[in-house]
Amino acid sequence: MIAIKWLKVSAFDMALAVGLGAFGAHGLKKIASPYELEIWQTATLYLFVHGLGLLVLGVLQTLGYRIGKIALTLQIGIMIFSGTLYLMALGFPRWLGAITPMGGTLMIVGWLLLVFLPLKKEKS
Repeated sequence: MIAIKWLKVSAFDMALAVGLGAFGAHGLKKIASPYELEIWQTATLYLFVHGLGLLVLGVLQTLGYRIGKIALTLQIGIMIFSGTLYLMALGFPRWLGAITPMGGTLMIVGWLLLVFLPLKKEKS
């Protein structure tokens, strides 16, 4: 199994959030509706906040803790939630909004896994 470096994934998520946030603020302002800008901002906020959460998990991983299931659940949730919102803001069909809550649910599940799963260190 390939070990995912969650510190790097989180850094990528946050860089993407900054870039997409800037694009939304400057590139979309003249062509998107207020509603489309609002959902773009929501997608960016959730990408950024959960990217920061993954950063903390990445630090735990560097300290030897097993966080793979938690981090993967969060990352898939981020991709579905923010991804569908970004697509809708760009004019893709509104039915994608039916998929968005699945991403939100995965993010909730990821955080609950952190609450309820025992945080164990990797075996040396």
